[in-house]
Amino acid sequence: MSFAFQALSTFLSIYTLLLVIRVLLTWFPNINWYDQPFTTLSQLTDPYLNLFRSIIPPLGGMDFSPILAFLVLQLITQMVNGLSAGQFSL
Repeated sequence: MSFAFQALSTFLSIYTLLLVIRVLLTWFPNINWYDQPFTTLSQLTDPYLNLFRSIIPPLGGMDFSPILAFLVLQLITQMVNGLSAGQFSL
C-alpha cells in the first residue's frame, strides 16, 4: 500500500511541475502549441486546467483558473502524503 501512495505522490509532483511549465510558457506568445513538445504538454495539462476554466472564466484577458488548479492539486498531494504517513485513515 505504501508503494502505491509513493507512486501517486511522485506522479502528482511531476504533474505539478508540468503544470508550472505550461503556465509559464503561456507568457511567451510566439510559442506554436501545435509543435512538439508543446502539443504533448498541452494535451497532458489542458484537460485538468479546463475543469477550472469552466469555474473561473478569464477576467480581462487574465486566466486565474490555474491558481485554483494548483490549490486543489496541492490539497490532493497533501492528503496522499498524509495517508502515506498514516496521519489519516480510510
